[in-house]
Amino acid sequence: MSTVPKRILKEVQRLNKNPPPGISISVNEKNMRYITVKLQGPTDSPYEGGVFNLEMYMGDDYPMSPPKVRFVTRIYHPNVDKIGRICLDILKDKWTPALQIRSVLLSLQVLMGNPNVDDPLDESVADHWRRNKKDAEREARDWTRAYANN
Repeated sequence: MSTVPKRILKEVQRLNKNPPPGISISVNEKNMRYITVKLQGPTDSPYEGGVFNLEMYMGDDYPMSPPKVRFVTRIYHPNVDKIGRICLDILKDKWTPALQIRSVLLSLQVLMGNPNVDDPLDESVADHWRRNKKDAEREARDWTRAYANN
């Protein structure tokens, strides 16, 4: 097992001590770089009432490069593809070592409440959102009820 940098330990301790509203984490005891996340759907969004499971992994080069994050729970969202990968700028080219696990999780909550159809990962969902936002949100609510009812 690789050693875990103090930075990851401190971030995890802070998150466990003072978790953001609607977010909880559990750390893999065998590999502290691997975190399971439970993210409550934001209020006033089609995901409200759902609890979404995500995986987060901080590689050996963290914090110089972003963590790898994906939705395990199925979600109907233009910025998440069918296997849970996420299109979010801070997980790609806008990452900076000043960001933390907390920043990523809060950004994901914001993205859930504000889908970005101009930078989609699932073009068909984004197209549905652009053509008929009300119907796309209904579909997202249906998926939330079907898949995110932990």
